[in-house]
Amino acid sequence: MKKRPFLMALFTLGAIFILFLIITLLLSRCTGNFQGLPVGERIGVVEISGMLMVSEPTVKQLVSFKEDHSIKAVILRVNSPGGAVAPSQEIHDEVARVAALKPVVVSMASVAASGGYYVSIPAQRIVANPGTITGSIGVIMQTTNYQELYDKLGLKNEVVKSGQHKDLGSPLRPMTPADRKILQGVIDDVYDQFVSAVSKGRKLPVEKVRTLADGRIFTGRQAMQAGLVDSLGGMQDAVAIASELAGISGEPKLVYPPKDKESLLKYFIEESVSQVGRALQQRQQGSPAMQYLWTGRD
Repeated sequence: MKKRPFLMALFTLGAIFILFLIITLLLSRCTGNFQGLPVGERIGVVEISGMLMVSEPTVKQLVSFKEDHSIKAVILRVNSPGGAVAPSQEIHDEVARVAALKPVVVSMASVAASGGYYVSIPAQRIVANPGTITGSIGVIMQTTNYQELYDKLGLKNEVVKSGQHKDLGSPLRPMTPADRKILQGVIDDVYDQFVSAVSKGRKLPVEKVRTLADGRIFTGRQAMQAGLVDSLGGMQDAVAIASELAGISGEPKLVYPPKDKESLLKYFIEESVSQVGRALQQRQQGSPAMQYLWTGRD
């Protein structure tokens, strides 16, 4: 008789816990964040798609999978022609940190060129489709000169600057030999960073990488022959390789980062406005931007 209150209390706590668990699972399903309980053999999937202009969302996903001990390996599904230099480098560095702790396998989709290839380099294995467009190892900076158009419109640009090169790359005056020398020096330095990253990540001599790093693109099959990727195949092949590297037996569960459905439209609007603003500002100020970018899709 004395044990009944204790048993009733234990039963009540158990019922509350189960009810709380059910409510949590239902809410997760409704918000689209349900990934199942953290049990079993799981592989995280990070999708890198489109122009690489920001790094924060991808880095956040990588950090989450890196710190989740139930995630045994990570697959990067890359479908990108590249983009800005700094975001590509930040994602590259975080991929390297993940790869130091658990297997990382890259699955290249239609395009994984320039910055899209750069972020793939630290992975233990890179898998490309035979027809994937990859490579394009190099750096590009473009600016347009509007001086003749301004002259025809009767417009004159006036500049007050603190130093000779403060308006470097301006679209409203011709590029001088000194300007070109400075910009070429910057491009060469960032190019060397790309070549060094490929040499280290792919374990290739720098001299060999330089013969491949003239901006040319490769098919997946050509890239494998050149040593830039490891094997040919699709997403399922990458899953099989990741499972093998992680010692997973049986069918693994693929885990994708949760998506905030409520903020998706807001993010799209804000990012679109931001991109337009940056483009207009660049056109107005003539600020050339370095990019790890394959421009063949423009």
